[in-house]
Amino acid sequence: MSFIEIQHLRKEYPGVVPLKDVNATIERGEVISIIGPSGTGKSTLLRCLNRLETPTSGRILIDGVDMCDPATDLPAMRRRIGMVFQGFNLFGHMLVVENIMYGPTKLLGMDRQEAYDEAIRLLGQVGLKDKALSFPSELSGGQKQRAAIARSLAMHPEAILFDEPTSALDPGMVSEVLSVMRDLAAEGYTMLVVTHEMRFARDVCDRVFFMNDGVVWEAGPPEQIFENPQRAETYGFVFRVRSWEWELTYPDSDHPAMDGSLSMFFSRQLVGRRLANACQHVVEELSAERLPSIAREVGASGAIATYTLCVPENGEKAILEVDCHNLVERGVAPDELWHSRDAVSDALVEGYAVRASNRDGSNDPAVLVYEIG
Repeated sequence: MSFIEIQHLRKEYPGVVPLKDVNATIERGEVISIIGPSGTGKSTLLRCLNRLETPTSGRILIDGVDMCDPATDLPAMRRRIGMVFQGFNLFGHMLVVENIMYGPTKLLGMDRQEAYDEAIRLLGQVGLKDKALSFPSELSGGQKQRAAIARSLAMHPEAILFDEPTSALDPGMVSEVLSVMRDLAAEGYTMLVVTHEMRFARDVCDRVFFMNDGVVWEAGPPEQIFENPQRAETYGFVFRVRSWEWELTYPDSDHPAMDGSLSMFFSRQLVGRRLANACQHVVEELSAERLPSIAREVGASGAIATYTLCVPENGEKAILEVDCHNLVERGVAPDELWHSRDAVSDALVEGYAVRASNRDGSNDPAVLVYEIG
């Protein structure tokens, strides 16, 4: 018998059915990523597994125990299944170490000194030993999520459910949380992870569940799901045209946030390092030099350009469209948009990109289009 068995699971709400007929098995020590479009029941599935939500019908067997049986001791079973939420859910009035100690002392009856020693050990494991006596409000988002993982580990769970654990984090904090999760996977924990981090799903997980329309549409090893999907819906999700958008403002532009957002896009969409670096160089050069210098000359302010970066499924080249209607309306000749007042800037952009015809052949003179790669 598999460690976790999900049989014909259905969950209905008034007017919506997020889970229609979910069937799956998970073995001990497996790391499963659950991916799919928004609204397809991924988070609802996790919440049903530890009975934060009551299924409408179907069965959930955990080590042979039916979680849907009214006679099941749910508090006891929940102690075996840890949960890490998108929003951290730490107690704000408690120190970080007290957050970790709460479950073991209140639910497991552990001695406070023993719980404290264990909490310090777990905080060291996730790199937060020096934050033990801090309050959650003093932590960054990534640190809060790592503390939440330590809190889950303090209950010695047999499996851990992660509900989009990085989606509420700034781009720079995502890697620190994923690093901890990679370590847990290497230690042999059973993990189910709802995620948009495609690289994590491909590199760390044993299997990937693609959910669509309330069912597990396709399940298989990462090589199958990402390189040779068996169903058209999976192919359409994994290999869809991938795009990133950003609005560039002048004079107040948040370049670190833009760089972080672009880096996150490359990571999640499995864009190769060479192409990602080329795109980053072009966007940075346009954002830091060319477009601000033009805006300064004509006295433009506010939103001066909108970037749309598209990476086709083959991942060999990218198309960057830069909508500069705001600058053209302020009197900038379209031809001037293509050239910087700095020859070095022109050389840097041209080293990575060539001018391309506009998508659909419209050739809007206010839109710069570059083929990168």
